[in-house]
Amino acid sequence: MGQNFLVSPEVVASIVEVSGVRPGDAVVEIGPGMGILTAHLLAAGAAVTGVELDDQLAALLREEWQDCPSFRLVERDARYVDVDAITGGAPYRVVANLPYSVATVVIRHFVEAANPPLSLTVMVQREVAERMTAAPGAMSLLGLATQFYTEAEIAFIVPPDVFLPPPKVESAVVTMRMRSGLTLGPDARERMFALATMAFQAKRKTLANGIAQGLGRPRADVDHAIEALGIDPGLRPQALSVEDWALLAEGFPP
Repeated sequence: MGQNFLVSPEVVASIVEVSGVRPGDAVVEIGPGMGILTAHLLAAGAAVTGVELDDQLAALLREEWQDCPSFRLVERDARYVDVDAITGGAPYRVVANLPYSVATVVIRHFVEAANPPLSLTVMVQREVAERMTAAPGAMSLLGLATQFYTEAEIAFIVPPDVFLPPPKVESAVVTMRMRSGLTLGPDARERMFALATMAFQAKRKTLANGIAQGLGRPRADVDHAIEALGIDPGLRPQALSVEDWALLAEGFPP
């Protein structure tokens, strides 16, 4: 399925270390593949639920850990898996070398679940990691989606030669811990991402221009509404912080 399999025990050990996994922790591993990270998580004392879509890899995992009570296999697509069902509503962490083609979709699926993880430690393409963790000035829609839910940082960079086959790009391990100080109701959250999508689709334009174009409203009206919230309507969308976007979601007139 186009995966690049991590084969370096040293890198895997570092992933487990920065994840903060301790004996007895419940861990969801997405796309365990051939099980190199799985083995290290189990050795750290975690109870691992592996979510694997590839039936051949699932068969390998079943055979390897059929007698291990700390490992459970879920043969599902992680983009659509019922998070509550596989976790039982209990606290858990996500640790994974994510398939790059679906990484951002999978992350958002878990952080937006009714029972989100305590933390996520994931390997993604370096460029994606940098967008996920970007500060205001280089913010993107992906950065907003990541940082609205989590406090994210790049733990370390991973070179291509520790994979089979080696990818053409560098990778990075990102650690994310769920935020507790920034909350919006479902309607306001939906509105925030709708406004942000309009703005970032026209990211070379000012914030007000992008939103006015997206909503089909007069620019002057949008300028006034944004200024009333204490935000400069002449900024580019990538200059706003997550807190600015939350303020827009709550205060921008419907």
